[in-house]
Amino acid sequence: MKYWLGIDIGTGGSRALLVDAEGVVAAGVTAPHEEMRMERPLWAEQRPENWWDAAQLAIREALAKAGAKGEQIAGVGFSGQMHGLTLLDAAGEVIRPALIWCDQRSQQQVDWINRTAGKAFVLEQTANPALTGFTAPKLLWVRDNDPRSYERVRKLLLPKDYVRYMLTGDYAGDVSDASGTALFDVMGRRWALPLVERLGLDADILPPVYESSAVVGAVSNRAAESTGLAAGTPVVAGAGDQAASAVGNGIVETGLVSCTIGTSGVVFAHMDQAAYDPGGRVHTFCHAAPGKWHVMGVTQGAGLSLQWFRNQLGQDAVARAAQEGGDAYEILMAEAAHAPAGSQGLYWLPYLMGERTPHLDAAARGGWIGLTASHTRADLIRSLIEGVSYSLKDCLEIVESLGVGVEAVRASGGGAKSPFWRSILAGVFSKPIATLQTQEGSAYGAALLAMVGSGRFDSVEEACQATIRERERISPDPDLTAVYEPGHKLYQSLYPALQASFPRM
Repeated sequence: MKYWLGIDIGTGGSRALLVDAEGVVAAGVTAPHEEMRMERPLWAEQRPENWWDAAQLAIREALAKAGAKGEQIAGVGFSGQMHGLTLLDAAGEVIRPALIWCDQRSQQQVDWINRTAGKAFVLEQTANPALTGFTAPKLLWVRDNDPRSYERVRKLLLPKDYVRYMLTGDYAGDVSDASGTALFDVMGRRWALPLVERLGLDADILPPVYESSAVVGAVSNRAAESTGLAAGTPVVAGAGDQAASAVGNGIVETGLVSCTIGTSGVVFAHMDQAAYDPGGRVHTFCHAAPGKWHVMGVTQGAGLSLQWFRNQLGQDAVARAAQEGGDAYEILMAEAAHAPAGSQGLYWLPYLMGERTPHLDAAARGGWIGLTASHTRADLIRSLIEGVSYSLKDCLEIVESLGVGVEAVRASGGGAKSPFWRSILAGVFSKPIATLQTQEGSAYGAALLAMVGSGRFDSVEEACQATIRERERISPDPDLTAVYEPGHKLYQSLYPALQASFPRM
């Protein structure tokens, strides 16, 4: 039997997923990463070497779990957290820890890009504004603050591309992931060399880019020994995690939108023709489907909000889960269900790592607004879920304003596993929320891209049509919508009221 391997380099761990010729999942294993380093407010770093260590472990264990041999793997695909700055020297060794997607330290470099190149020129070249979360400002931060490391840079890779380099020995990128660097011509699907030149950067450090399903290398002899894969197995370029997740959710045709609730939250829509928001509130990137694009809005602190609550205020739930063999998040969700819709007028601002959509504000801070002595912990948890959902609603409204029709929203990610959260999301969105039979998202999309690259399917669209099926749809509860429609409007008034205070905090 043949299998295809999808590898997702996430924030919390690396996942290896094996699927058969019909797209049925045979085995999946996640190897955890070290905790991200947050030495100062708004800083976030990880060691790229740890991604590779975790990926090797996940691959070996997935093969063992499926009872598969390396020779049975017909192709390998990749997905990964976007925007992370991975810098290699002339020997291909990592120079310093990677500044990852949620690192927000580079506002001064964003300002410098806008002064040096001009905001209009950046938007013309890349279809997106320069943002602190993107890769180029991070590179310039290293230039300005760690010049010794900067002088050693010979190659810049994104997280999944570093792991693929370790697997194959080849430098490569893909159009979807490169779209989030602030150095990529999204309309032309190539590096924005005029912008690179204007910023005084060396274009030679940028890897060649390919469409996501293109074969860009093969498993090396050295990597075969450490992973259990067979040397020579073809490896495709893969995609950024959001584009790969969209493939895994079948968002490769108009009318369907996905909402992924992971550490960050993303509302994602397919586009046959590229269009972008002049205000840059949402991102227009190349899709993993060749010749297609997508638009997405991002909430920085989606699942991160609930993770923060669990770690700081929910240790009793963690202890109970360990004692009973349950899940701390499920315990917190069950507690939140005791609070009324609207959380008795309590609002959560999910700006734990600044915010992208719709505010583009690295200085934004999170918090509860409206807290009274009568509020319970259940209100705190429910308001947190509602606040994240309101932020994702902001994303959806902008996507719709670009002319994208939305028939239904397909939910995925850790937060979407909760029926309670999905019901709140349906009420806030006032849209049906669907889940799929296979809820693997990014790793599954990576495997489908490998299937296309190896010839199992002729196109990404064909692969999705053949393998992806909806499992359930939740229709909006009119009673919830009646609460959440005015609730969202009030939520939208809070950021403008506090915006001037955030930079002084």
